[in-house]
Amino acid sequence: CIRDRLSDNEERRQSTAAKIVIGREEIERFGDSTLGEVLRRLPGVTVPGPAGRGGPPRMRGLGGGYTQFLIDGQRAPIGFSIEQLTPDQVERIEIIRAPTAETGARAIGGTINVITREGFRVRLNDVRFGFETQRGRASPNLAWTWNQPLEDLIANVSASVFQRRQLFSSRTVTSDEDLGTGLLVREQFGSSRNEELRTGLNVTSRLQWRRESGNLLVLSPSLFHIQGTNDRRFTLDQTVGVDPAPYSTAFSEQRNRFTNARLNGQWRQRFDNGVRAELNGGGGSWTARFGTLRNEFDAAGQGLRTFDDDGRVDEQTLNLTGKLSKLIDGNHSVVIGSEIEGSRRQEDRTTLQDGLPILTEFGENLSASSLRLALYGQNEWELSPNWSAYAGLRWEGITTRGTAPDGSQPENVSNVTTPLLHALWKPVAGGRDQVRFSLTRSYRSPTLQNLVSRPSLSARFPVTGPNDPTSPDRAGNSTLRPELATGLDVAIERYLPEGGVLSANLFHRRLKDYLSLIHI
Repeated sequence: CIRDRLSDNEERRQSTAAKIVIGREEIERFGDSTLGEVLRRLPGVTVPGPAGRGGPPRMRGLGGGYTQFLIDGQRAPIGFSIEQLTPDQVERIEIIRAPTAETGARAIGGTINVITREGFRVRLNDVRFGFETQRGRASPNLAWTWNQPLEDLIANVSASVFQRRQLFSSRTVTSDEDLGTGLLVREQFGSSRNEELRTGLNVTSRLQWRRESGNLLVLSPSLFHIQGTNDRRFTLDQTVGVDPAPYSTAFSEQRNRFTNARLNGQWRQRFDNGVRAELNGGGGSWTARFGTLRNEFDAAGQGLRTFDDDGRVDEQTLNLTGKLSKLIDGNHSVVIGSEIEGSRRQEDRTTLQDGLPILTEFGENLSASSLRLALYGQNEWELSPNWSAYAGLRWEGITTRGTAPDGSQPENVSNVTTPLLHALWKPVAGGRDQVRFSLTRSYRSPTLQNLVSRPSLSARFPVTGPNDPTSPDRAGNSTLRPELATGLDVAIERYLPEGGVLSANLFHRRLKDYLSLIHI
């Protein structure tokens, strides 16, 4: 919606779509050092893993891939970590509970949109050093942030280097029971000890040219590199079972390297007739190299099996989005836009067992690609002092191609049309109570990794054929289709005189074509 900047509470209150806005005051309140620390305390948001090492944020308790994470309205690039942004670089955070046509329908769980500071005109040259310890192992990090305004230009560079050392252990008990008789047919006690070392470098920069009229041009290159090792020791003790345990002790050495480079651009222009045009685009490439060497032994210390898995993955993406927006008659905010995104993934992998290649029927060089086109339009307007409504329609065409087990590359074409309806009712015009309703359709598309059908063997039992159901081998599926969800959201809100808000939310999602990797 095109309007003068409102307070965070007032923007949330006037938005027809259910949205929570966290502004500068709230971001600065607790003195957090990274964006990840800020997100951990936001309502309805969870960040898996320990602080500083968490994965992508999630909403509504759903797993990975269901929450859409945006930076300035654009999907965050592969390899991006929420620890890469400092609170000083963030203007506000928008938590959108139900999808809208403009932000995209790939948001079954919801959308988190981080808006960076466009007019950050403070001269800044900040260096921070910190470290944490775990079981006597120190993990240092060094971060540098530089911001320099030059009349209409603002240049910003953020860089960090870190090294993390982790030591953790786990124990598992696996029991197999005959469902017919209830008898225990197998029981295993396992333990593992992991010692991990990761070293990384992250550099992001932003060159922004902005005029008083609101016209804007931004270039944002970034580079992210991380490499590490993980040494693991396993033990497995089987107390019940006819067949012997696959091993008694095992040792594995894992190594990995990941490099991601990307360039994003943004252009925004305001015209005399009140129309605002915006064009966003970007391209990136990342490379991952990995290897695992595992040796297994029996109780007498005799070697049983050697497993060696090496591979390389290369992926490239290009995307371009454009939109036009206009405020009509003071109460209709209309937006239309289009998007195009293409990506390609190439995997080269060799798997050896006791020095001999396995999984040869799938080949060593596999690939997958996708092309996504989108068109959308939306209108948000005030029907009366008590009612406001939002109607949006988004169409996306998705073409995917992945390598099948027979070496062919079947093509899958899907079309997803997502109608999106939101309404806001105020029992008393200008009052502090209001009720929101949302009826939406959203989806989750398969990743390129999901489309590559070559199996990934379990790290616990790296053998061919049937294995433990709690540690299965996995494989992608070249014919996967998008997972569709019909959603219903209802929220009751009361805005307090002191500026706070009390809210209760109820949501329902009905999934179709649920995405799941094949368990072999």
